[in-house]
Amino acid sequence: MGLSSYLGLIGALLAMIVLFSFLSDHFLSLNTFSTIANQIPDLMVMSVGMTFVLIIAGIDLSVGSVLALSAAVVSVTYLNLHWSPWLAALSGIVAATLVGSLTGLISVIWRIPTFIVSLGMLEMARGSAYQLTDSRTAYIGSSFDFLADPIIFGISPSFVIAVLVILLGHLVLTRTIFGRHLIGIGTNEEAVRLSGINPAPYKVVVFALMGALAGLASLFQVARLEAADPNGGVGMELQVIAAVVIGGTSLMGGRGSVICTFLGALIISVLAAGWRRLGQQNPPNG
Repeated sequence: MGLSSYLGLIGALLAMIVLFSFLSDHFLSLNTFSTIANQIPDLMVMSVGMTFVLIIAGIDLSVGSVLALSAAVVSVTYLNLHWSPWLAALSGIVAATLVGSLTGLISVIWRIPTFIVSLGMLEMARGSAYQLTDSRTAYIGSSFDFLADPIIFGISPSFVIAVLVILLGHLVLTRTIFGRHLIGIGTNEEAVRLSGINPAPYKVVVFALMGALAGLASLFQVARLEAADPNGGVGMELQVIAAVVIGGTSLMGGRGSVICTFLGALIISVLAAGWRRLGQQNPPNG
């Protein structure tokens, strides 16, 4: 994507910051921006995965439910099986990766549109999360707080990790053969197949990556809430897709940028924070 795309998104982001700074008394402050930064790591990392999914002309509607399922697995392994926090965290990521892989495999083997497969997986993952937690919020405590506790300028390790994921995703997409093949698959899958490259493994890997990043996002949420909520991530797939599309990734595949997706996520988060601050400043009458 060209320089104009980056400048356009940065311009829109700055314009919103200026607007809300004029409309709200305390919007332009370090506290506001550190709060935004600490609330969006889960959106950021899942948006990276969704960028890869949309680039291959797929879609994954199950990411919010997979996040909840991963958090539920973390709660069960940590609270019931008494695994260490690190093993419990790993189990959640592995579970989410397996769910993503299953979505990709079903779509590839039976040639079912990813929209349909992921819609079914959305219900299955959410139901599994309810089963594992008995439909109740599982309070985990402070064992994962190190991910959410501020370390510098009010910024948490979760945000730092999310930024690293974005940089790594950008490098993979723009500097590796794997990334070029993904763009080729999204642009013209048949041409890629005729060139001797089998698109199927790439698709499965992309959905597995989407699942793994949803699992990582669940750790950020568990650290922030100190709990695993089976209702966590409801509707989050829409936020993730919106961030990616605002960033300029094509729903038809073949075009996208992880950096632009990051800017799209920031635009959504600043917009939500700005309206929330205005609502607190000017509450409705009655």
